[in-house]
Amino acid sequence: MARQDTLARYRDRRDSSRSPEPAGTAAAGQRGDTPIFVIQKHDASTLHYDFRLEIDGVLKSWAVPKGPSTDPREKRLAVETEDHPLDYADFEGTIPDDQYGGGTVLVWDTGAFENAKRDDEGRIVKSLADCFEDGHLTVVLHGEKLSGGYSLTHFRSENGKRQWLLVKMDDDQADARRKPVNSEPGSVLSDRTIDDIAAQAQSNDDG
Repeated sequence: MARQDTLARYRDRRDSSRSPEPAGTAAAGQRGDTPIFVIQKHDASTLHYDFRLEIDGVLKSWAVPKGPSTDPREKRLAVETEDHPLDYADFEGTIPDDQYGGGTVLVWDTGAFENAKRDDEGRIVKSLADCFEDGHLTVVLHGEKLSGGYSLTHFRSENGKRQWLLVKMDDDQADARRKPVNSEPGSVLSDRTIDDIAAQAQSNDDG
């Protein structure tokens, strides 16, 4: 049976001749030996963070208005959005205002991650895809800014969108004093800020 093209919605919402975003091909195989995560800071109509996990050849995605926290006491709303192609993990740039999701994007954090649904002997007991469908993911991030366990739990649906809660697990990497969204605003790929990327895009347009 042919695999469902979960990127159709992504492509339908974008004009590849107008937007610098990756065009989005059919779902591919795993990008590397271990799946990746990426968190992109997105200055659109409202500033938010896009949290993405590589699952079954695409980036499953959530918009997190307040960004991720390192404090286990804080529950951050995460609204499920459309699947994105794997090459979106490296995307930084400015999307025209007349395109879906217009605004400036930078890669705030990225790295490998693990499925934390394991038994006492370390064997995976439930696939990431099954966890996603069931509405409860527990993962261990290995990023430059964020590390340790995080859970994503679907708790309601509103206007046809699944809404989840993103919570830091209470482990050795938890730190209620850290505020990485405020203290570490730049890109882990280019060291640029949102303003730097927007200014470069404007300079390119003017040139």
